[in-house]
Amino acid sequence: MRVIAIVNQKGGCGKTTSTVNLAGALAADGASVLVVDMDPQAHATLALGIDPDELSENLYEVLAEPTGVALLERVLVNVSERIDLAPSSIVLSALEQKLASERHDARTERLATALDTLPPRYEYALIDCPPNVGLLTFNALRAAREVIVPLETSFFAIDGVQKLLETIALLTDRIGHDLSVRILPTLYDGRTRYARQTLGDIRELFKDLCFDSVIRLNVKLREAARHGVPVNLYTPAANGALDYAAAALEIEACPPPPARTDVPTEEKLTQPDPKEIVIRFRDAAAGDVRIAGDFNGWVPDKDVQSLVQAEGPERVWTKILNLPPGTYHYRYVVDGEWREDPDNPNAVPGPVGGRNSVLVVR
Repeated sequence: MRVIAIVNQKGGCGKTTSTVNLAGALAADGASVLVVDMDPQAHATLALGIDPDELSENLYEVLAEPTGVALLERVLVNVSERIDLAPSSIVLSALEQKLASERHDARTERLATALDTLPPRYEYALIDCPPNVGLLTFNALRAAREVIVPLETSFFAIDGVQKLLETIALLTDRIGHDLSVRILPTLYDGRTRYARQTLGDIRELFKDLCFDSVIRLNVKLREAARHGVPVNLYTPAANGALDYAAAALEIEACPPPPARTDVPTEEKLTQPDPKEIVIRFRDAAAGDVRIAGDFNGWVPDKDVQSLVQAEGPERVWTKILNLPPGTYHYRYVVDGEWREDPDNPNAVPGPVGGRNSVLVVR
């Protein structure tokens, strides 16, 4: 089962609309789909025709207690042919406080464990996330291998998504597995020059991460949600139905790469010894300089020895890394801003914009 989290900390960008209508498009292509509503606002539940107040059980019962994960199949609701729903409710907003005393990994693995209890009848699980990066979103990211970020075609939305993608990159080390991230442009009005220019900026910035499909503004999407069905069941010829059908085809055609597995013990024993690598950053105005790269899970200064000294009017940050031979990508985090290494001419475009410096250890 491909588990896909629909994530964006910004509200009103089309997360729930994308979750529900991608489910409808995938089901129309013959796939069995589970929609997991992790948003306490329960908009996906409502958009699929279910009143959360009329349900006796929802995801809260599944996630609140360690034994609750076995209840997931019991709370599922069939909403249409080939689409089932794990419903939400406002009570889900109390989950973070309920689990505050538990270990971090125990709190964030509940959804993944619950999904593992299901029989293998679903090809896809689509998780609608709340508009923040809290416990519920952590659970979704831990359960997923893929992330779709609906991105409204506006400048301020682009800035927010860049920060979200950097956050996801930093979280992958804590989550413990790779996430394949893609950007889905939404709320596109091709009649305006601003929207066309912004879409061009999105494609230039995110390149291969960006869907070829674009979700156009379409009032039928809202009407379908009000009637509690995906748009392809409400008005099959609507632009919204056609756009989500195209996006679903891209999803079907592009499964994520195989998950990385730990290197067997025998191979670890034969790996070359790490080498001590020293790099320096000079800046007279900086107050805090850290380094993050694929060698430390993009967690700034993790497993790095850092020294600071004055050199005339400048301050010099010395970063000492112990790395086996290989090629590594990295950036500095200077007073909270991500920067490439000004003293390293070797750099490549980063997957979320900007440029990553390249370090080769021989």
